[in-house]
Amino acid sequence: MNELVTGDAVVLGLQPARLPSRALAIAIDLAVLLTVFALLSIGLAVATVTLDEAATAAIAVATFLLVLVGGPVAVETLSHGRSLGKLACGLRVVRDDGGPIRFRHALVRGAMGLVEILGTFGVVGSIASLVSARGRRLGDVFAGTLVVRERVPAGRALAVPPPPPWLVGRFGQLDLSGVPDGLWLAIRQYLTRMNQLDATVRGSMGERLAADLVVRTGVPVPPGVPAAAYLSAVVNERQTRDVRRVAAAAGRAGRTGAPVAGTAPGPSPVHVKPVPVKPVPVKPVPVSPVPVNGEYSGGRAVEARPAEAAAPPPAPVGEDMGGSGPQAPTGFAPPA
Repeated sequence: MNELVTGDAVVLGLQPARLPSRALAIAIDLAVLLTVFALLSIGLAVATVTLDEAATAAIAVATFLLVLVGGPVAVETLSHGRSLGKLACGLRVVRDDGGPIRFRHALVRGAMGLVEILGTFGVVGSIASLVSARGRRLGDVFAGTLVVRERVPAGRALAVPPPPPWLVGRFGQLDLSGVPDGLWLAIRQYLTRMNQLDATVRGSMGERLAADLVVRTGVPVPPGVPAAAYLSAVVNERQTRDVRRVAAAAGRAGRTGAPVAGTAPGPSPVHVKPVPVKPVPVKPVPVSPVPVNGEYSGGRAVEARPAEAAAPPPAPVGEDMGGSGPQAPTGFAPPA
């Protein structure tokens, strides 16, 4: 089994890289590293021309280790196993369980690469890769890593054949929670490659996988159903349940407004804060007094009154305001 299964029981459709592709990736990486080392050595030689031989030798050794050992370690750590050569060849360094590598993995691979690649001109690494079933060199063995191919041709991805129409939906009540992921992986590989097997081998493997599935589910194979058709129908039922589960999660997220896993959240509504408007004070404009009929009204325009509308003369003394005529004197004289 060359495919990988992660610690989370996720099947990775990755194939281990073989010697030709790995050798090409290493050649590209070495060309880049040697170019950088040569340029850096020339610059340091010019800068340290006044130093003695011991200091010059120490700087040369430190530069060699920093570029040819520290460089690959830093690149693989920061890029999670993708150096320039591996990126060009579609390769990547991963852990044995399919996870991304860390600093300690890159450090072990870089230290061993100094011996098996640079020290022996790649002879030890080539022999170890040819002997290993998964194309691993000594650095991969000690570090617990594996170089895999990330770009696989589209023709290599084989789909699981559909079940017979009369078996679709027949296993809707089957409990599949007890089936381990390793068994699902073996069933999927068998279904995608059973046409390449001999008839006898195909039949025996199908019956064995069907028996293992019956033990996990507790429901026997229906009479008259071939093992391959039974396995295909059960795999189709599992895929249908997965699709329903994802659709239900998407529906719940749509009702609650929460984003669905694996999708980008939509734009959040923009809340516009009202800006308070400050009233602008209006300064009164003074009005100059305007003369009206030769008089001023204290700054207000007064309508002109005709001459006949003037106030009447005061009443003569001894007459009341009621117009009743003259009255006799009262004999009271006001004080002087």
